[in-house]
Amino acid sequence: MILAGDIGGTKTVLALFSETRGIGGGPLHATRYPSRDYDSLESVIEEFLGKTAEIPSVACFGVAGPVDRQTSQITNLPWQISARSISDRFKIDRVTLINDLESIATAVPQLGSEDLHTLNSGHAEPRGNIAVVAPGTGLGTAFLVWKGEGYKALASEGGHTSFAPRTPREIELLNYLQSRYRHVSFERICSGRHLPNIYEFLLDSGEYEEPSWLTTELAQAHDKTPVIAQAALAGKAEICTATLDLFVSALGTAISNMAITILPRGGIYLGGGIPPRILPRLQQEDFLEAVAHRGRFRDLSLKWPVHVILTPRTALYGAALSAMEVIKGGLD
Repeated sequence: MILAGDIGGTKTVLALFSETRGIGGGPLHATRYPSRDYDSLESVIEEFLGKTAEIPSVACFGVAGPVDRQTSQITNLPWQISARSISDRFKIDRVTLINDLESIATAVPQLGSEDLHTLNSGHAEPRGNIAVVAPGTGLGTAFLVWKGEGYKALASEGGHTSFAPRTPREIELLNYLQSRYRHVSFERICSGRHLPNIYEFLLDSGEYEEPSWLTTELAQAHDKTPVIAQAALAGKAEICTATLDLFVSALGTAISNMAITILPRGGIYLGGGIPPRILPRLQQEDFLEAVAHRGRFRDLSLKWPVHVILTPRTALYGAALSAMEVIKGGLD
């Protein structure tokens, strides 16, 4: 029995898979938990296993933070996670931690057309490098390289690279955020947790008014990001539309910077919770223009396929696939 987990700042999803049934058969049990309602991953695991009455022998968790010697501090959550601690507490023989974007990337080669929405069909080269960028609570990045018999997923913390403005308005945004943060990364702008930074910048600029109904909704909201995004997609408030426009432009630049670094001739895949929710906005021409904004390399950039991952449990399945590899390695 395999215990797999997708551990993020907003939600934690745990699932049990059967080795004999395989990943394609789906999980035997799966539950989503609000991460901030728990003080540790161990408390979530204890609740989950207590309801399933199953004992896993192998576990793998995709965690939203860097993994060092099988420990991780979640970037947007006060959880310190240790593979050894989980193994000892729950008597699980083999426990591994991988970065959550590595987990998503691991599952990418297994995705079918029904799991994707293609923004740019481009021309995918077999065995070409693949880029994965995932704006969710934070901004995650990973990539895949061909290793002879298949793809190898590699973790990255590219979401924390320095924000690179392309327009006068984005330069103003950078200056505004530098008064708040010592380092303005792309994540401070291109993530669900920080999209309100853009909104506050535009509001403080004095160029936009905040409708009274929006003031009320934002004051009552536990998370302002969905309120702003939904109002933008519905065209209900000019300030929200402008916020999402800046978000999409900056996200395009983040993707472009990563792409020109690794040359993803196998394609670019957008994961995380935000892209499927703002799909109508990503379908507009200016997003792909931002992705291809590479000067002399623009024509090359336009050849790279760009897909949005629609399947919400991609990271979970990637963790399960990684656990399968652990079992396979042990058998070998």
